[in-house]
Amino acid sequence: MMWNDGMGWTGWLVMALTAVAFWALVVVAVVALFRDSRPESRQAKAGSDEARRILDQRFARGEIDANEYQARQIMLRSAH
Repeated sequence: MMWNDGMGWTGWLVMALTAVAFWALVVVAVVALFRDSRPESRQAKAGSDEARRILDQRFARGEIDANEYQARQIMLRSAH
């Protein structure tokens, strides 16, 4: 029985390294997909909280009336 089928040890080494590199690339791609989605959702939530705080302040100062306040709250909820 011949183990190397004429490739020699360098062929097997290259094949093993290629397989390891492929699976490492798959893992990196999956991690990158999940890591990219998280900061955006945190940033969107922080931006939404800040927008609501500003809206509350403007309403409290009397810069906008109750109808505009409610309309903008609905807009902020739908954008979230």
